[in-house]
Amino acid sequence: MTAAPVLLLCLLLLLAAAGAFAGRWPAPFGIAIARLVHGGCAAVSAGFALLAILALATGGMAPVLLPFGPPWAPLSLGLDALSAWFLLLLGLAGLAAGLFALEREVAVPPRRLLPWPLFLAGMALTLLAADAFTLLLGFELMSLASWALVASSPADAEARAAARQYLGFALFAAACLVPAVGLMGGLAGDLSFAGLRAAPPQGWAAVAVLALVLAGAGAKAGLVPLHGWLPLAHPVAPGPVSALLSGVMTKVALYVMARLLLDLGGLGQPLWWGVPLMVAGAASAVLGALRAGQERDTKVLLACSTIEHVGLVTLGLGLAATLRAADLGPLAALAAAAALLHALAHGLFKTLLFLVAAEVQHAAGSRRLDSLGALVHAMPAVARAALEAAAAAAALPPLSGFAGEWLLLQALLGAWRVGELGFQVLVAACTALAALAAALGAAAMLRFWGLAFLGRPRGPRPLGAQDAPPLVRAALAGLAGLAVLIGLLPGPLLMLGAGAIGALSGHPGLPEAAPLSVSPSVQGADYAPLPLAVLLGLLGAGLVWLCRRLSPQPARRGPAWDGGFQAPPPHLPFGDPATQPGADGFAQPLRRMLGGRLLAAHEAVHRPHPGDTAPARLESGFHDPLPGSLLAPLVALRERLSVAAERLRDLSLRRLLMLGFGTLVLLLLLLALLPGGGAR
Repeated sequence: MTAAPVLLLCLLLLLAAAGAFAGRWPAPFGIAIARLVHGGCAAVSAGFALLAILALATGGMAPVLLPFGPPWAPLSLGLDALSAWFLLLLGLAGLAAGLFALEREVAVPPRRLLPWPLFLAGMALTLLAADAFTLLLGFELMSLASWALVASSPADAEARAAARQYLGFALFAAACLVPAVGLMGGLAGDLSFAGLRAAPPQGWAAVAVLALVLAGAGAKAGLVPLHGWLPLAHPVAPGPVSALLSGVMTKVALYVMARLLLDLGGLGQPLWWGVPLMVAGAASAVLGALRAGQERDTKVLLACSTIEHVGLVTLGLGLAATLRAADLGPLAALAAAAALLHALAHGLFKTLLFLVAAEVQHAAGSRRLDSLGALVHAMPAVARAALEAAAAAAALPPLSGFAGEWLLLQALLGAWRVGELGFQVLVAACTALAALAAALGAAAMLRFWGLAFLGRPRGPRPLGAQDAPPLVRAALAGLAGLAVLIGLLPGPLLMLGAGAIGALSGHPGLPEAAPLSVSPSVQGADYAPLPLAVLLGLLGAGLVWLCRRLSPQPARRGPAWDGGFQAPPPHLPFGDPATQPGADGFAQPLRRMLGGRLLAAHEAVHRPHPGDTAPARLESGFHDPLPGSLLAPLVALRERLSVAAERLRDLSLRRLLMLGFGTLVLLLLLLALLPGGGAR
């Protein structure tokens, strides 16, 4: 087991090398190499999943030193319960995405084939790292490889702009995480996890580490207000890439946040340590869910839904840190369990949703909701998988998305035990925002599935759509089965992840987790998903039987009710557009109630002049003001810095030497002010 991570990473690098030479061979050999790369990545991902399960069951793997690394220390790999939990997500999602790519991504250019194994290797190296330098190395490899995958899309203005902005956020994340790790390592320079855990940051260094990690990992995870890249990068990225970007990469960023702040940050941090995470998580959850309910593009909709669920996980992590500081170990374990369970569940059902969106785009030729419809008849297997994933994303019991959100709400409701009045007000606000986000997220998923798969076709392409091929269907069915399995058995899964819960909460796991139920406390109400599923199934079957029993005539299939409108004329074979709700019409109530202030939503009715027979027109839309308000000062700062840099060229030699000497003096002063700096 010790050599397994190194072997799997080496296999990924060999597959990347094979992908680099795919374009040098004739077409048949290039396709064979592409199949080898995608099939090999799927097999390696399955190996990661098995390795993670073994580590969770046996307690993990001790760190091993590699025979290479930076001058001060070799690289080290390890696998504890926390990293194994996220490695399990990477393995399962990577296996499904690899199977999908094996069917749909075999005729791709080498510039897209090479970064795919490197992307998986970067995420795996981040999770397997046993020291901070290796963690940053894997994080940057993940960032650069994913940027190459986004930039490998067809060259148009939208793709280039999305790639540039994505690279900017990736560089910003690196610029924040590198000094954060430097502050945590201190002058001793011990970057191993054991060394960092033994000497957590204190005082102003702790404040700086918290701000830098939240900004760096939050930018990569898509937390508000650093979420601007998600709605731009996902539509231009290929389907499997979007699935791993949203389902796994954002969770790797959350792992980095949890590792640095909750695990390596130490158990002695004050009560406010988790408050910024709670605020950012609650704001992200509401804004992401609201935007998801307004978007017209399926992939942008799913990307905004990711912002919502990443916010809920971050809220759980912040709550766990705060409750741990208040010496409420069982409640901290409950919040940590909610965050970990929802991170795993969201990673899997969001991977499924993005693969569904990619298959719908391939079969129906569009990502726009107003160009789809009635796909449940043409693509029944894809529609069933999409329904399960959308129901899980909507937190409907007993699917996977419900258990984590239920545990999070239970932890929020129990957080009143912290005596600080200000914190109690914050918890009450976060509880209301989490409930609002859950309701908005459910409405967004209903809108997505209903407009894409129900109703009448809104164009000719959905009529000619075909169901997924067997390999794609197997990948979708496997993820849909996991959405059901995790929802039915959250107790055994949390028992398996007890070590990860303990690493985040300082409390030994969740004692109220049983094979068939979970509970917030010994006196609290149990959530038993398996009996609930049986009860719901019996009630549904009984309702169907009762309807058939009381019906005077056997059921007959007829035309769909058209809202009382007359039959469409012959020149409208797909029906009158005015009689079928569209994406904007479905989103209008929420846009009017909440979108005005949060999303700068607008509506305008253009009426014709008297006597003009032209129809009136309703124009509506929205604009997320946060990315622009965040980037505008940065652009202005860049312009000022460039002007100042231009002035440096005109300085005399004496002034340049004075500038260098002054910089040296400031660095020596900073070194003296660091903890222990004067003694050295």
